Amino acid sequence: MTDQPPAHKHRLYEDALALFIGTLLVALGLDIYAEATLLTGSTAGLALLVQYGTGIPFSPVFFVVNLPFYALAIGKMGWRFTIATFLAVGLVSVFTRLTPEWIEIGEVNSLYAALMGGILLGTGLLVLFRHRAGLGGVNILAVYLQDHFGLRAGYVQLAIDAAIMVAALFVVDADRVLLSLLGAAVLNFIIAINHRPGRYVGIS
Repeated sequence: MTDQPPAHKHRLYEDALALFIGTLLVALGLDIYAEATLLTGSTAGLALLVQYGTGIPFSPVFFVVNLPFYALAIGKMGWRFTIATFLAVGLVSVFTRLTPEWIEIGEVNSLYAALMGGILLGTGLLVLFRHRAGLGGVNILAVYLQDHFGLRAGYVQLAIDAAIMVAALFVVDADRVLLSLLGAAVLNFIIAINHRPGRYVGIS
């Protein structure tokens, strides 16, 4: 017997609102990172690397690079998660394109950008995770491993993020990578301490 309350299913409007809020937070965090030439992990980090290295805008790269991962999501996590994640990726792609038009960041301290960007990204991802959505790519893998093997999504993400940061040394300056590692640690710490099996009982 346990003392945990029964799980309560999220309503459709709650899931829709979570997608909107979560992706807005992520887009703002990514905009702060872009202004400071910082990086993050997962497919968003890859898209930022492509932007810094080639000048191709983040939004289309982020959307396209996530496409192969939907096959894993369908087979392992179901259509509901896949559709929600597809919508979340699409919204982030749109919002990252529009955010610089909504808010202009003239100058930002690099350390503050790393911390606040990590907080925004971690909080946005946490909102999405708790409503059975992700941001594609590594997030799909991280949530799958947590749900099926008990591995915390934050720690899985942190290991993969570290590999992306090593690759980033060939694209941006080392001090940008060090600050990005700090941001990644903040992001994954937020997820690791807040997104544990059994801690949050709402379901979608």
